[in-house]
Formats: sequence, C-alpha cells, structure tokens
Amino acid sequence: MKGKNGNKVVRGRPREFDEGRALEKAMMVFWKRGYEGASLGELTKAMGINRPSMYAVFGNKEELFRRALDRYEEKAGECMAMAGVTAREFVEGLLMRAATGVPGGPGGCLLVQGALVCGEEGEPIRKELAKRRAGMEGVLRKRLEKAVEEGELANGTEVGALARYFAAVLNGMAVQSAGGVRGAELRGVVGVAMRGWPEETRNSKLEIRNSRGDA
Repeated sequence: MKGKNGNKVVRGRPREFDEGRALEKAMMVFWKRGYEGASLGELTKAMGINRPSMYAVFGNKEELFRRALDRYEEKAGECMAMAGVTAREFVEGLLMRAATGVPGGPGGCLLVQGALVCGEEGEPIRKELAKRRAGMEGVLRKRLEKAVEEGELANGTEVGALARYFAAVLNGMAVQSAGGVRGAELRGVVGVAMRGWPEETRNSKLEIRNSRGDA
C-alpha cells in the first residue's frame, strides 16, 4: 500500500516499550533468580510487556537470557576499560569492583550464579556460562602476557596459573557477594589476593613512571 506521496506505507503496531530498558530489567531478574528460577511471568512483568511482545522482540526465554548476558558483558567491559594502567592495577581494579558490587544490583555475578546447577533443559545455558567465564579468564591471561612482554612481570611468570588464580578469586567473591557479604569484608579478600602478585621488575617500574611523566 502507498501513501499520498507515493511512498510505501509499512503497517504494524509500534512498539510501546524501550527495548534496551526492557532488556536491562530482564537482566536484573536473571541476575537475582538465575536462568531456571526466573519465570516468564516475572520477566514480562519486570520488562513491562506481555508474552507475545517478548517472543516477537527477544525470542524465547533462552534467547532473552543470552541477550541479557551480552548486555551484562558490555557493562563488565566498561568496568574493565577503567580498571587501570598497569597489569597489577587492572587486576586489582577488577577485584575491587567485584567487592563494591554494581549499584542497585543484587550482588554477585550473573556469569557465575546464572546457572551453576540446572536441569537437563538448562544444560545449554550452563555450558554457555562456563564458556563465557573461560573467556574472562582468557582476558586476564592476555593482559598478564602483555605485562611479561612489557617487562612489568618477569620472564617465566606462570601467566596461565596466575590468570586462573585471579579468575577463581573473582568467582569466589561473586558467590560470597550473592550471599550477602559486602564492602570491607570483600575488600579484605582483595588485599590478601594481591599478595600473590609476582614481584615486578625494576625496569617496568621505571618505564611506567617515565610514561606518566613522574619525576
């Protein structure tokens, strides 16, 4: 069908909700309840839409959860971009953000508590979360490998084991945060964890200081 100006008119009901905001609401429900614990009724109520609209825009529950994970990782990426200049600052920054938690968030980490244990139907989601957690560990490993290349860490540093160690600390802190542990207690964990940081090389300290223009 064409309008008065000859242009094609596309009919259809306009969306009555903000898709990005609805996705944020769904992410918070999944974060609090987990994949299997979040019912469609609870999700659609939080998102402010009905089920047909949810299916039309986001697909089924599994696809909605995957999109919520993507949004969660976007937020995590924003935090990682501000984590620090040196590898040590980067890692400590991630741990401190885990200790502080996301303002308004339920505590913990969606990648950890989304589906640690689930039924057969949720098995693909459990595997997806394990894959994404491994990806986070991979990010840590790459940053540590760069630190070795730049001389911040000594040659021979076991970057794989070190990345796995800090990933385990992050995941453990997420579990404790979800259980209600917050603030000073988790910051204390960060302090203990950072004692495991390998001794930095003398050259790296000089290079980092010079790059900042310090005397």
